Amino acid sequence: MVKFLKQFEGQLVPEWKEAFVDYWQLKKDIKKISNQNTNSKKQKNSLSDSLFSSLRKYMFNQREHKTIQVHRKLAASDSKGDLYETELLEKFADTDAAVEFFACLDHQLNKVNQFYRTKEKEFLERGDSLKKQMEILIELKTAIRQQRGKGINSQDLKEDVSISGTISCEDESIKDMTTDAEQGLENIIEDDMNISETPKSSELERSMNMKNEETKLRRNSSRVIYFQGKSLRIRIPLTNPTRTFSAISYLLWDDLASKKCGPEEKKFHINKTKLHHAEKMIRGAFIELYKGLGYIKTYRNLNMLAFVKILKKFDKVTNKQVLPIYLRVVESSYFDSSDKALKLADEVEELFLKNFAQDDKRKAMKYLKPTHREESHSVTFFIGLFTGCFFALFIGYTIMAHTTGMYKSKSDTMYMETVYPVLSMFSLVFLHFFLYGCNIFMWRKTRINYSFIFELSPTKELKYRDVFLICTASMAAVVGVLFLHLSLMAKGYSYSQVQSIPGLLLLVSIVVLVCPFNIIYKSSRFRLLSVFRNIILAPLYKVLMLDFFMGDQLCSQVPALRSLEYIACYYITGSYKTQDYNYCMRTTYYRDLAYAVSFLPYYWRAMQCARRWFDEGHKNHLANLGKYVSAMLAAGAKVAYEKDKNVGWLCLVVIVSSGATVYQLYWDFVKDWGLLQFNSKNPWLRDELMLKQKSIYFFSMGLNLVLRLAWLQTVFHYNFEKVDYRVTMLFLAALEVVRRGQWNFYRLENEHLNNAGKFRAVKTVPLPFHEVDEED
Repeated sequence: MVKFLKQFEGQLVPEWKEAFVDYWQLKKDIKKISNQNTNSKKQKNSLSDSLFSSLRKYMFNQREHKTIQVHRKLAASDSKGDLYETELLEKFADTDAAVEFFACLDHQLNKVNQFYRTKEKEFLERGDSLKKQMEILIELKTAIRQQRGKGINSQDLKEDVSISGTISCEDESIKDMTTDAEQGLENIIEDDMNISETPKSSELERSMNMKNEETKLRRNSSRVIYFQGKSLRIRIPLTNPTRTFSAISYLLWDDLASKKCGPEEKKFHINKTKLHHAEKMIRGAFIELYKGLGYIKTYRNLNMLAFVKILKKFDKVTNKQVLPIYLRVVESSYFDSSDKALKLADEVEELFLKNFAQDDKRKAMKYLKPTHREESHSVTFFIGLFTGCFFALFIGYTIMAHTTGMYKSKSDTMYMETVYPVLSMFSLVFLHFFLYGCNIFMWRKTRINYSFIFELSPTKELKYRDVFLICTASMAAVVGVLFLHLSLMAKGYSYSQVQSIPGLLLLVSIVVLVCPFNIIYKSSRFRLLSVFRNIILAPLYKVLMLDFFMGDQLCSQVPALRSLEYIACYYITGSYKTQDYNYCMRTTYYRDLAYAVSFLPYYWRAMQCARRWFDEGHKNHLANLGKYVSAMLAAGAKVAYEKDKNVGWLCLVVIVSSGATVYQLYWDFVKDWGLLQFNSKNPWLRDELMLKQKSIYFFSMGLNLVLRLAWLQTVFHYNFEKVDYRVTMLFLAALEVVRRGQWNFYRLENEHLNNAGKFRAVKTVPLPFHEVDEED
């Protein structure tokens, strides 16, 4: 039978863990009482004790025998609610331990009530806002339908039906736009959502508003329209290039119009496209609100069950009847008696069913309560099958490569220049992917909510078994194809006859990645492609957590990108037909492109940092940008030294790489991992740790330091005996991938702890319509 504590910790909301009942501490207090009772019972007569116990139970059945009395005190402010304090009316075996237990119990009850009240108020406010948004959306959609029903000529059919509103120059001035622009961004709203729960909420909120006042204009595009007597501002979050360029054009138009219009009014149209976007925003907000209300219900039920369980344990240990007395207080407390959140959940479900699901409850529940994919045993079976195939093929490939002398210092240059880059590229990519699967396994084990942090769909996200299946199947296929290629060469086939096989392998991999059919994890493949698009087009896209996380992964895959660059050049230019593997090396464009490929990932990350600074205004993003600029300079210096190995370039590589390494190590330990906190209760670490063994953190920091110094191989040129230098470079590149794999875990651990500190468990979707007071 599973113990309640494990069941309790397995079902609670991870981000609200600190707000739940501290069941472990209460059990610890009961254990103290139990130990004291054991000692006291040895000194008493067992017969008299049993008679007293029987008499006490009989008396309790006759009339309620109050051993405690819970006093209810009115709090100083309504936001905190009532406070409870327990008074002992009967002497316990260990009164001090009992007093300590009830003090802790009262504290937990007060904490639960206060948190529930805060969260309920927050979600009720969101619900009221969403209801108003829904009313405005329905009115606007009705107006469009009325215009369409009035009769439209053939020319109008080609154009989108729209609602015309008026915008006065005063209401669209720069001053008014900057007043409310900050609320349009998702990340700003998410960051400020729970500031009221911190001790210095008002000071933090004022400082945040003052700090970002200068950059508000750049963050959002909005319009003020007058519709049916209402003044509305429509906010458009700048999340993609289209909206970014639209915002710039809006600002330019505002600037020109403000000089011309005077008392005149400008026309503004709300077409169906804008309404469709607004409808998607409101639908997403309803889904997140419903999810949050579900978390509140879970919070309520689990805490109630925790109080019942712990009181039963107390009664069992002390032979008292405390449960019915204290349980009545718990049931009458705010968190268990208030039904506002439950009623709101029913209203949200009804509104969503009516407006977004055409009264189809099954369709509505797919959005509101998405079901997680069940993990199939067949996935585990195929993981084992493909793992066995991979190892068998890899051993065969290694034996054949050894007998033919492919990887020795005096190896077949043609093979190492044309085929080996394909193997090394796929090896680095799928090693990285395998480590990502290990990260998912550890994140789930430590209850880090990576799905929420990455904003992944619960019905489509990859589980760690899926990741392992993709890795094993892909590497088995890659090694199998290369084993076939090497076997054909060993049988006497010429390079001209088998040289197309590695190119076809790469082509098939690309086709599978972009395949439009719903096979081989289509949703995950397309999400990956969209993330790559966001990275490449930075800073035009709004940077999400998954975007800059994947940007960091690309920074560790520069060797794989260099291999991809060479393979693409070799096959696209047709060099594989003549086996002229040096053609690309002789081409000026290729040599220039090598510089770009070496620092493009760092450039993309720098642009992402610039966009985040543009959106949020935090100077930390500029400091992070400087880290990637230094890495960019180091990568460029290394490429230059590879082509012209003289003392000058070597000195430049040492100086630039040393500075970049120090910069990166500081950012890894302090910023990304949140470690090296001198005033922490865990020396040299942070206050909150997800792993129990502190030595793991110190080992990881040491390993990260060593692996960050892998660039020294560029200076010392150390190679293993009788091994081709390309194999050595692959080994060093693999070490960088391993370093990134362990970095991923600690990076998300720090993100989870910061996120949980704000009790942020659901996203806050920005709302499109905002009423404007006439005075604004």
